[in-house]
Amino acid sequence: MTSKASALRWLPTFLGYPLGGFTAELIAGPVDDLPAALIAGAVTGVILGAVQAWGMGPNGPPAARWIAATGAGLTVGLALGSAAVDYGTSLGDLVIQGAICGLAIGAAQALTLRGRAAYLWAPALSALWALGWAITTSIGVDVDTQWAVFGSSGAIVVTAATAVLPVLLARRTLRSAS
Repeated sequence: MTSKASALRWLPTFLGYPLGGFTAELIAGPVDDLPAALIAGAVTGVILGAVQAWGMGPNGPPAARWIAATGAGLTVGLALGSAAVDYGTSLGDLVIQGAICGLAIGAAQALTLRGRAAYLWAPALSALWALGWAITTSIGVDVDTQWAVFGSSGAIVVTAATAVLPVLLARRTLRSAS
C-alpha cells in the first residue's frame, strides 16, 4: 500500500472516537467516578483501537496487539486523567485529562511499534489529545456530560495529525520489501 493510500485509509478512523464514546456512554454512563472511567476507557479504547487497526491495514502492527494496547492505554489514561482533575469538565481540566490519556495511550501503542515513530508517539499523542479536548470544549460541545473522549471536531483534527503514522509504516514496509 502506498503512503498516500495509507493516509487516506487512516482518515475515516476519526469515526472510532464518537463511536467509542457513544458506546461507552451507553454502557458506563458519565465518567464521574473510577469505575465509570475504567469501563468507559476500556470500551472506547477497544473500539478506537479496532478502527485504527483497520486504518493501518497490512502495514500496521498485528491488530490484536494494537487493539489491546489502545484499550489498556485508554483505560489507564482515563482513570488517571479524570481522577487527576477530580472529574472536572472545564477547558483546563479536559486539556489535562486529554494530555494524560494521550500519554498513556501513546506509551501503550508505542510498545507495538518499532523504529523512530515509537519514541515520538507518546508525547505526540499527549499533545494531540489535549488539543482534541480543547477544540471540543471551545466549540461548545456539552462536555458537562462527562464523555470518555472528545467529540468529532477534536477527532477530525487528531486523526488528520496522526495520519503520519500509517504513512511512516507504509514507507518502512516498502523499504523492507526492496
